Amino acid sequence: VQLQASGGGLVQAGGSLTLSCAASGRTFSGYVGWFRQAPGLEREFVARINWSSGYTAYADSVKGRFTASRDKAKNTAYLQMKSLKPEDTAVYYCALGPRLILSDSHNPQRYDYWGQGTQVTVSS
Repeated sequence: VQLQASGGGLVQAGGSLTLSCAASGRTFSGYVGWFRQAPGLEREFVARINWSSGYTAYADSVKGRFTASRDKAKNTAYLQMKSLKPEDTAVYYCALGPRLILSDSHNPQRYDYWGQGTQVTVSS
């Protein structure tokens, strides 16, 4: 399974970006998680979406600004990011946990497949 994340870039504070995560080799199932890692910090949970139901969950730091979604026909997950702040600057990763249970869906160690990451830089 290969996950391809794209859509990162440089944006001014208050701007928007939409990240995409496409899977090849298998159809998404279970949970698709979005994580980010800033320099010197641990990888942190941002959002996740249950592929079947579409139910989502978000970190408090992004709630109300980020929206996770998926397009089953395209086998692609998305993370729409609005009202971006400089503290959102990080490498963003998508991950797939086909066999995850709900209680593990915030834990990056429980995800089996990872994309290569895409840089998001928010300037002040």
